[in-house]
Amino acid sequence: MPMVTMLYAGLLGLMAIAVAFPAGSLRGKLNIPIGDGGHTELIRAMRRQANFIEWVPLVLVLIGLLEVSGVGKTAIHVLGAGLVVARACHALDFRADTMQAPGRFVGAAGTALITLVTSIWLIVRYFA
Repeated sequence: MPMVTMLYAGLLGLMAIAVAFPAGSLRGKLNIPIGDGGHTELIRAMRRQANFIEWVPLVLVLIGLLEVSGVGKTAIHVLGAGLVVARACHALDFRADTMQAPGRFVGAAGTALITLVTSIWLIVRYFA
């Protein structure tokens, strides 16, 4: 049972609610049930949520597979905590008007690095 991954799945599940809420709230405020209506703030909120949903489930599966395969708890904590920090940085500094936002960069790069490390680690463990 991937107990450590369960912790990070729970934390990231709560974060998913936090990144989804602004999009839903704005939809109600702007009376836009579908699409973005051309509103930059809604587009930003939708992309913040979508980017989270595009990456987090895959990375959690990769981390969980490493844990189930016997990788130590410390490594799983490092990967899980890294993902939480990366996604928080990304969500807190996600601005549609610039790609230069430091938190967005740290979040995207951190998520990509964790994805790369876990993917390669799983392949190596398979062939070991």
